Amino acid sequence: MSDVSDSFNGEQLTPSQAIETLQSPDLGLRVYAAWWLGKFRVNQPGVVERLIHALEDEADRTPAGGYPLRRNAARALGKLGDRRAVPALIESLSCSDFYVREAAAQALEMLDDRRCIPVLIQLLKNEIPGTEPSPVRLDFPQPYDAILEALGTLGAVEAIPLAKSFLNHPVDRVQYSAARALYQLTADSRYGDRLVKALKGKDLQLRRSALADLGAIGYLPAADAIAQTLAENSLKLIALKGLLEHQFCDIPLPSLSDGAIKIMNLMDSLL
Repeated sequence: MSDVSDSFNGEQLTPSQAIETLQSPDLGLRVYAAWWLGKFRVNQPGVVERLIHALEDEADRTPAGGYPLRRNAARALGKLGDRRAVPALIESLSCSDFYVREAAAQALEMLDDRRCIPVLIQLLKNEIPGTEPSPVRLDFPQPYDAILEALGTLGAVEAIPLAKSFLNHPVDRVQYSAARALYQLTADSRYGDRLVKALKGKDLQLRRSALADLGAIGYLPAADAIAQTLAENSLKLIALKGLLEHQFCDIPLPSLSDGAIKIMNLMDSLL
């Protein structure tokens, strides 16, 4: 809902108004309020509780059976960083709505809580009954990319054999997510190199995805390839920033590694 004005009845929306709007009889305003609270990371008293309650909403449904309010509530809870939301988000992984499950997996990744790993693995196996496939691709039963990325971030080494099976998935984006997760779980350069190779693909959207994945895993050998990718400089800078942040984790400031210096020079050349 990024095209929606940050206003409410002609006035600037305040955090208190947004919190109250979560209980508005106007379903559209409730969806907007959940989005707004996540966008501006409003974590005032009562926000998390009301967003958790919104994950059980039955009133706001699309003609196809989706739950827009639940989707925005899950996204907001991930951004707010409060682990009290973890049990409710785990429950949301069983929601019939594909996009609620996707948002819940992404939120659980942000919250960095390993309690969700068994259910994420179960979902990756497509073993949770009552879940419906993507409304765009009926042959895509689960948000595999979001699930794999969450498992990688959470350090779910028990998922390695299963993640490997997705390296040959018919959807390229899922293959990239599998490679991303496997690099995080094994530190095997073969998976990072696979993403570097994807930077030379013909599809711009897939190149963008590979840039994001390489930035997320901080794969230093990809630095030159990232800078040379046929994509927007803004996205290349974001990816290089991800690499740089990983260098700072390895060697804290004020010291700079050779890798960090190289990355900063590449970033300068893109500005």
